[in-house]
Amino acid sequence: MTKPSYNFPASQEPQTFSSTSDAATTTKSEERSPPYASEVMGFLKDVGISDPNVENYSSKDCYSNLLCNHLKTDTVRRGHITCFATIKPPITNYFGGLHGGAVAAIAERVAIATARTVVGEDNDIFLGELGISYLSAAPKNAELIVDGSVVRSGRNITVVAIEFKMKKTGKLVYTCRATFYNSPIAKL
Repeated sequence: MTKPSYNFPASQEPQTFSSTSDAATTTKSEERSPPYASEVMGFLKDVGISDPNVENYSSKDCYSNLLCNHLKTDTVRRGHITCFATIKPPITNYFGGLHGGAVAAIAERVAIATARTVVGEDNDIFLGELGISYLSAAPKNAELIVDGSVVRSGRNITVVAIEFKMKKTGKLVYTCRATFYNSPIAKL
């Protein structure tokens, strides 16, 4: 069996870095990359998670940019939001299902938007708890219906439930519950 070989443009060549205990700086090594680095990069490209715009994801609130192509709003009512999520390769795991971190990021985004339908802009909300139950895997290229609804909203807390269902079958794949703490914005 032969090992696959992958060619990279000069800007995307795998690099190794070394640091010494004598100096607190990290410098680019003059040595070549480890022999497996090109295979790892090739594997990532083969499964569809290689992104030439990776530099764009090092800024503040970058996951919003990463998710914006996968999450579309359907309906917004007081205390309820429905969105559609499309599972594409950048947010899938090794097994081809929706990555758990992407589930959490989508759940957080939908929960914040749902809480904002009942909590006024004059209050800050802080996520205190996010609990997720992973019931089944959502496969690559599937479409999910993401429903967010307010369970309870009071003066100090707001609780939001989020359900992820397969659009074709209606099968429940993930459930989430988010607790937000409300605090008024200081007026100085």
